[in-house]
Amino acid sequence: MTMLAHRTSPLWIAALVHRLSGIALAIFLPLHFLALGLAISGEARLEAFLRWSDQPLVKASEALLVGLLTVHMLGGLRLLALENLAWQNLAWHRRQVWFALLAIAAAMLVAFAFLASVV
Repeated sequence: MTMLAHRTSPLWIAALVHRLSGIALAIFLPLHFLALGLAISGEARLEAFLRWSDQPLVKASEALLVGLLTVHMLGGLRLLALENLAWQNLAWHRRQVWFALLAIAAAMLVAFAFLASVV
């Protein structure tokens, strides 16, 4: 068994996805504030930004962002459940894998629903 064998566990992957989605959301936040600043600075600049945001690539990235937000939120809820609920040791691993898969499925569902409503 190698030193990195634990990195193939679904639980480790769920933790990694949670952290990466948090980093991606932290990168997005200043861009969101920039868009809000354009709304304050003038109608023409905001209108130009909104026209730019109608491009298909921007719409797809918005759906990805909603997916990342959902993954991050569900991962945080999973961690809260882990830390605050009384789990039986026998079924702990199975429940963790179930929560990780459920979080991924819910995130994909929300992202695709958002993309379908935008397009």
